[in-house]
Amino acid sequence: MENKVKSGKEILDDFFENIENIPDVDKDIAKMLANLYRQNKLTDTNVKNEISNLPKKDVN
Repeated sequence: MENKVKSGKEILDDFFENIENIPDVDKDIAKMLANLYRQNKLTDTNVKNEISNLPKKDVN
């Protein structure tokens, strides 16, 4: 049996492909992060801008 070591890019691709399936992860934020990653725009500035555009949720 041959074990293949994944590259960093493969690990990130897998992570962002499945981020919405992680328990207790906010689905809107997960979608936003995955979209930015796919567009190669995952930067702190873009994340901050996109978070401010998400609808506010009542936490009570």
